Amino acid sequence: MSFLDPLEMGLGTWAWGKGQVWGFGKDYGTEDLRKAFRTAIDNGVHLIDTAEVYGNGQSESFVGEFLKEKPGEKIYVATKFAPNPNRFSTSRLLKALKASLSRLGLKSVDLYQMHWWSPPRSIKAWMEPMAEAVKEGLAKEIGVSNYTLNQMRRAQDCLATYGVSLASNQMQYSLVRRKFEFNGLLEECKKTNVRFIAYSPLGMGMLSGKYSPQNPPSGPRRLFYFGQLGRVQKLGEKIKEMGAAHGKTVNQVALNWVLCKGALPIPGGKTAEQVKENAGAMGWRLTEGEVIKLDEASKGFKG
Repeated sequence: MSFLDPLEMGLGTWAWGKGQVWGFGKDYGTEDLRKAFRTAIDNGVHLIDTAEVYGNGQSESFVGEFLKEKPGEKIYVATKFAPNPNRFSTSRLLKALKASLSRLGLKSVDLYQMHWWSPPRSIKAWMEPMAEAVKEGLAKEIGVSNYTLNQMRRAQDCLATYGVSLASNQMQYSLVRRKFEFNGLLEECKKTNVRFIAYSPLGMGMLSGKYSPQNPPSGPRRLFYFGQLGRVQKLGEKIKEMGAAHGKTVNQVALNWVLCKGALPIPGGKTAEQVKENAGAMGWRLTEGEVIKLDEASKGFKG
């Protein structure tokens, strides 16, 4: 049994560090992230998901720093390896993992994930050092991210030859990003005991109700849902109505829908307030009828 199985939610740290997408250092800073981390743990969110490329390692360093402030707490940490084209040798993976562990201040990471599939190296070539990471005790479990159905199956088969199971596949999934329900990936994960981890489960903020065609997000995020904000706004109104019946916010209903689909959402959190609100999606469930209504309202978002 994977440690992921009983977890309801995690905390994503894509926005923890340098970068133009999220506005770190301008709209929020280190102390905001520290409070967000503490709030997550205090509200039952015990999985922290990061990656070596988030802020060029800065996200991992923040996680490592904050972990020291919560001694004795059971906190699971997941990070990722970036198979960039310049990393021709698969031996670079174990070196990268050791560098991640150094930034995290850990001897072993709970879940080590391949961030994406990138030629020219084959999936088989990368799964060998991933399995070796488990055998050397540097990682407890192995996952992939942004792997299609066929790519995931190949990764599973390759890992199996080394006696290692694939624990997870992390994909962008939300009410406005539903294609994995329709292409069979979500169902295959359920059948093969691979935990489907949903990143950007609030549509990169599109489901928060903060944005409209007249008030789009700034920066690169403006392009992610270009031309769709009108439809998103209408969907948000339906989610808000449903939330009122449960005494829940739009974010909490949108995240609960992801939970009802059997996925493990890892919404990002830049402030304690955001994290606490998101944690309110746990411990309850929408009815089957309500899930169907949201399915119908969001059926156009198949991309």
